[in-house]
This record gives sequence, C-alpha cells and structure tokens, in this order.
Amino acid sequence: MLVRVNTAHRHPIDGHLAAVAGDRAFCSAFRYRRGTEIFGEGEDAEYVYQINSGAVRTYKLLPDGRRQINAFHLPGDMFGFENNETHRFTAEAIVETDVRIMTRSNLLGAMPNQATGPQHLIGFVTQNLQHAENHMLLLGRKTSLEKVAAFLLEMDDRLAHPTVMDLPMTRRDIADYLGLTLETVSRALSILRDDQVLRFDGTTQRRLEVLDRDRLSKLDA
Repeated sequence: MLVRVNTAHRHPIDGHLAAVAGDRAFCSAFRYRRGTEIFGEGEDAEYVYQINSGAVRTYKLLPDGRRQINAFHLPGDMFGFENNETHRFTAEAIVETDVRIMTRSNLLGAMPNQATGPQHLIGFVTQNLQHAENHMLLLGRKTSLEKVAAFLLEMDDRLAHPTVMDLPMTRRDIADYLGLTLETVSRALSILRDDQVLRFDGTTQRRLEVLDRDRLSKLDA
C-alpha cells in the first residue's frame, strides 16, 4: 500500500540508489504509517525502496503463525531489490517511515549510464548476503545473551546517535529477529543492565546507552 505524501513530482536521489542509478536519476516520495504493509511476500517486486527516515522490518510468517524477522532497514538503507520477479518477504513500517522509491526497471535501465553502478549493486548484494550469513549463525549457534549482545552491537553501529540509542523496534520485534521469546529478551537486557554493560534511559527498554562496549563485544565473540 502506497500513501503519497505530496503531489506527483519527482525527487532527486542520493545514497545507494544514486550510487547504482546515478545522481541524475529521479524517484518518488512516499510515507507509510506505523504498521502499514509496504509489500507482501509473493507480490510483484516492481519497486526498489530507500529509507529517508523511520524503520522497516522484513519477515516471513511460518505455517503455525510465528513470525521470523530477517532484517531491520534503517535510514539510508535500500531494500526490496530481488533476484526474482516477486518478493520473498513481507515489509512493514515499524514507525512512520518516509521512503524514496524507484521502479526496478528504471533502476536497471539507468545503471549502464553510471560508470560504477554495477560495482555498487554487487556491493549491495554482497552486503545483504553477508548479513544473511551472520544472521543464520546468530540464530543457530549463539546463546540468548550472545544473541542480544550481537543485536545491540549491530544497532549501535547502524543507528545515528550521540550516546543514547532510540530503538525503533519493540522487544517483540527483537525477539522475532533473534528467534527468542519476549521474556528471554527482557531477561537478557535486564542482566546487561545489572552488570552495568548498558543503562536504560527512561521507563522503557527502547532507549538505552551502551556503557561498556568491550564487554558487550566479548559476549558476541
């Protein structure tokens, strides 16, 4: 579902889209409300998306109704580019999210005009593959505390913040990303707080500050 935020005029692009298609290419701007589906699993992969602000989760629903989140997409990230004609995952806005979108055909059509376009596209695909491999290792071979530590380090690297991280995702989202229960995630965060590895800012566990990154990194080693 697309919710246009303004009249139909084109916007210049930047970031990953510009690196692949060239900074003279144009895209459209859309806004998705919190919880809005951006595309569904099995739908035509007609568009490629880049987040301007907000956050997106991509996931699969298992036959028994459980949800497995495979990735969180944050400002600057490009997502929705598939090697087939349909989407493998469902994408939803975690919070109100502004995106730039470009049709897949326009992106691929503009790429030959950008000297480094193919190189950047290969880099983007390789980065996604590396993330998938790391996520598979995280799900299969790490303890619950190690999983939460790895997640916090990932967010600490990816979220722009001076000291306090404002996580856009809920604990349920984190649990479904790490293959844990909600209670296990909460318990792991409390252990890290009690061990003075992190502190919560406010009454929720969504705003936090990493106090001892070295100890957090050792848990993820």
